[in-house]
Amino acid sequence: MALGAQARDVVYMILKQGMLLAGLGAALGLAGALLLARLVQHLLYGVRPEDPAVLGGVALALIAAALIATYIPARRATRVNPIDSLRSE
Repeated sequence: MALGAQARDVVYMILKQGMLLAGLGAALGLAGALLLARLVQHLLYGVRPEDPAVLGGVALALIAAALIATYIPARRATRVNPIDSLRSE
């Protein structure tokens, strides 16, 4: 913002980076869950190891948590005084 960026641009940039990491993590997690599902099959009761509703629900919940965890610091970053930021560097 000290170099002319708008607050919405800063929020978008931070959210984009955070959601890229969250999406990558969710994709790798889903792939790992599908590969390792057979190992924990005996621990599951009433749910198939590859149940798409459960896997999708967990992935969406984790992405929603990542969105909230990314949005709060992004909004806080827009409230920093640009002059103070430049002076500290």
